Amino acid sequence: MLDASIKEQLKAYMEKLQQPIELVAAYDDSPKSQELKQLLDEIEPMSDKISQRTDDSVDVRRPSFAINRVGTDIGVRFAGIPMGHEFTSLVLALLQVGGHPSKASQDVIEQVKELDGEFEFETYFSLSCQNCPDVVQALNLMSVLNPKIKHTAIDGALFQDEVEQREVMAVPSVYLNGKPFDQGRMTLEQIIAKVDTGAEAREAEKLRHKDPFEVLVIGGGPAGSSAAIYAARKGISTGIAAERFGGQVADTMGIENLISVPYTEGPKLVAAMEQHVKEYDVDIMNLQRAEKLIPAASKGGLHEVRLANGASLKSRTLILSTGARWRQLGVPGEEEYRNKGVAYCPHCDGPLFKGKRVAVIGGGNSGVEAAIDLAGIVGHVTLIEFGAEMRADDVLQKKLRSLKNVEIITSGQTTEITGENGKVNGLQYTDRTTGDSHHVSLEGVFVQIGLIPNTEWLKGDIELSQHGEITVDARGETSIPGVFAAGDATTVPYKQIVISMGDGSKAALSAFDFLIRNSADESEEEAALMTA
Repeated sequence: MLDASIKEQLKAYMEKLQQPIELVAAYDDSPKSQELKQLLDEIEPMSDKISQRTDDSVDVRRPSFAINRVGTDIGVRFAGIPMGHEFTSLVLALLQVGGHPSKASQDVIEQVKELDGEFEFETYFSLSCQNCPDVVQALNLMSVLNPKIKHTAIDGALFQDEVEQREVMAVPSVYLNGKPFDQGRMTLEQIIAKVDTGAEAREAEKLRHKDPFEVLVIGGGPAGSSAAIYAARKGISTGIAAERFGGQVADTMGIENLISVPYTEGPKLVAAMEQHVKEYDVDIMNLQRAEKLIPAASKGGLHEVRLANGASLKSRTLILSTGARWRQLGVPGEEEYRNKGVAYCPHCDGPLFKGKRVAVIGGGNSGVEAAIDLAGIVGHVTLIEFGAEMRADDVLQKKLRSLKNVEIITSGQTTEITGENGKVNGLQYTDRTTGDSHHVSLEGVFVQIGLIPNTEWLKGDIELSQHGEITVDARGETSIPGVFAAGDATTVPYKQIVISMGDGSKAALSAFDFLIRNSADESEEEAALMTA
């Protein structure tokens, strides 16, 4: 099951176990049960603190296994075989149930321990989903820290009947006490904030008492991370407020064009960026959504950013790096059937449509890559491109056309996504050449039509392009003195990770230069400090 090198690495990790753990398995007669038994048989001898047994009396999904701390109520359960992206989740679960400390902050750990109530979480994942491990690992840790919290991670591809019964059509999908809780990538802090209803108010109160920064970065993607690092290296007070650290990169699968890194994946890059930022004296404020920009009254004065939780942050300079999000079609049925057949991440949700018919909207690189990936999983793919020709690279188009279960439609305008009984059953499109309307019967629609900048909150306060991008010059300066911008939210062409990183560092250097050349109005700054 595990190759020799993986076994050696895992054995080295198991030396870190501090308390005995027990692997308790429930099998059936399926080949998958045999695979799971082989995996557990390979893990057991890796430490004298690991034991294994079978318990066929428990009423649980099969095949599945629990990792329990001997003599306690602490444990986690996997329904399926946690390989692929979930192998790291398995390793962490073994370590944490075995007493190895988490890297989560002490504040977060204490917050989890203090949660009161009975919490039975279930997470549906797919082994190809790069967002699922964050959710699985967060809930596993919560169940290790607090015996009142239980968690089962379920491979949706292995339990198709259950997935269809619950109409799970996007992963990760989380249920709490048998009811839908949330979908999509979530951090530990986000899950806690949703469970602990008083967390937002407490966080807002903490933010209100922060002193003004010299550089405040809004957004935690590649541009925001590099901006924070470059600013902090100058020895000036630096803060970074992000709705979700990592931004759109966290939803990216393979990254092969980051110079000097032949291949990585979005979540790995996000973890590396966050770790690099933490190497410096940067005040990281996660889960913070900016809602209003109030520019300084005079050049060199304090800018204010109001947050969704009611708090405000102030700074002498700002770097706006709020990134972008998936562009929606904006047609009837899209919002109604979101996560009920309408999806935006083929890597995450593709396995849930195994053997079914799906459509991909968009003929650019992302759309064609999605269609190629899906063709290996689903029964049939219909790609619909608005233009007369696909815009993807020739090598991708050639690969797509070689696939027998793919149909390509050009000059097609999707006009409606149709559904029945709460889930997608097809889409309507118009042939832009003839004007004829057509209906395609299918079970899933993957939208891949580009990105839209996260700048709605800036309208009326800063100059934006006709596409909603923040207008910047060669130095990253915006229309407001002391306010800079970088990354996918700006007018800089070519939305690439490496370009965002470069622009983030450039914006930070420009902000530092601005601080040197412009001293704040002392009376304004003193007044602001008194009211901060």
